[in-house]
Amino acid sequence: MTLRNTDEQWGSVSKPLHWLIVLLILVMAIVGLVMEDLPKTPKYFWVYTAHKSTGVTLLALVLARLGWRLYAGAPKPVHGTPTWQHRIAVTTHVLLYAVILAMPLSGWLYDSASGLRPFRWFGLFEMPKLVAPSDSLSDLARNAHEWIFWGIVALVGLHAGAALYHHLFLRDITLLRMLPGRRAAAASSRATAPRPTAARPTAARPTAPRPTAARPAAPEEPPHAA
Repeated sequence: MTLRNTDEQWGSVSKPLHWLIVLLILVMAIVGLVMEDLPKTPKYFWVYTAHKSTGVTLLALVLARLGWRLYAGAPKPVHGTPTWQHRIAVTTHVLLYAVILAMPLSGWLYDSASGLRPFRWFGLFEMPKLVAPSDSLSDLARNAHEWIFWGIVALVGLHAGAALYHHLFLRDITLLRMLPGRRAAAASSRATAPRPTAARPTAARPTAPRPTAARPAAPEEPPHAA
């Protein structure tokens, strides 16, 4: 498996980035849903800061994934994929990149406009504020953050459902070529390799006997006189 993407499968850079982003989105979603119900204790503020730090990490990873895809390209559609399915897949990917980028940005904007003190990225360094405190902008960013989250849920569900449909019903390599590990890569390579076709035996054509030229008969000797 190569670093760059090939026409048949994703490379060894795109795969870890993809699954790490999936994991962070899942963690962010769970924490975001339960965070509001946590009591306002020092532990709550630790979770809140970790949530914001993870969001900034997600933003950086998505930018890296997008930059790598522009550089390394993407595999071609699986052979036999209808044009309309390919167009839907491309549109879904574009929308996913857009909302996953907008999600941490809207959260960062909400944090900046709320007038809270700057948070430190996992306690290492202080993150700058994007805007000055503003109640109206804070409310707008908070509402956008929530709506974008549900947009991500819908698009991820559509994306995952399509991958499972290709894997379970169409039985092609759409999902296999994004799975990590050498076995998945080998299975993807076997699926894309042209299958050898058995040579059909050619029926022997009957050959007509060649005509042989008749030899001229030897002239008879005249009878001798007695």
